[in-house]
Amino acid sequence: MKQTIAVIDYNAGNVQSVMFALEKFEIDAILTDDHKIISTADKVLFPGVGEASTTMKFLKDRGLDTLIPSLQQPVLGICLGLQLLCTHSEENDTTCLGILPVQVKRFIPHNGLKVPHMGWNQIHLTENHWISNELKNQYVYFVHSYYAELNEYAIGITDYGIKFASIIQKDNFYATQFHLEKSGPIGLKILESFLNLKH
Repeated sequence: MKQTIAVIDYNAGNVQSVMFALEKFEIDAILTDDHKIISTADKVLFPGVGEASTTMKFLKDRGLDTLIPSLQQPVLGICLGLQLLCTHSEENDTTCLGILPVQVKRFIPHNGLKVPHMGWNQIHLTENHWISNELKNQYVYFVHSYYAELNEYAIGITDYGIKFASIIQKDNFYATQFHLEKSGPIGLKILESFLNLKH
């Protein structure tokens, strides 16, 4: 039976590239902010490129700030989508969705490392994870100035002067700090792992 995939529409900059990635799996994804469509989809994607406080205002204006935490099906946050699942972001002192009891901090430049963290970096998977084992220690593509602190829900860890949570799972909420849609075949395999989840 074919899955229905809802991609939350909130003016995020990388939504079209996520939609294009889903086309590779011959999935008819729906880009929408309609509560009924999102609630009844088999899976939900919550991608994001942008600034935390502006995005949270957009979500609140459409009631998505209360809808997203109530979802029961698998939900995948990408980049800013991961950060907004957390409790609070240092980016403009923003209260986020509070699904993950995690703080989002700003990278502090040191030892020649630049901010934003941009380019390819490695993900180290913990023992318990939902991603294909063949993807352990692979390189994926990051673009971000803020990061989720290490926490009990981190199943992927990346080091950029400081170790941070690059993949998170809590209950039916999954998230990656890196851009799946820009990470080549590895990113597509991780997306496929999510699409194959049984929940």
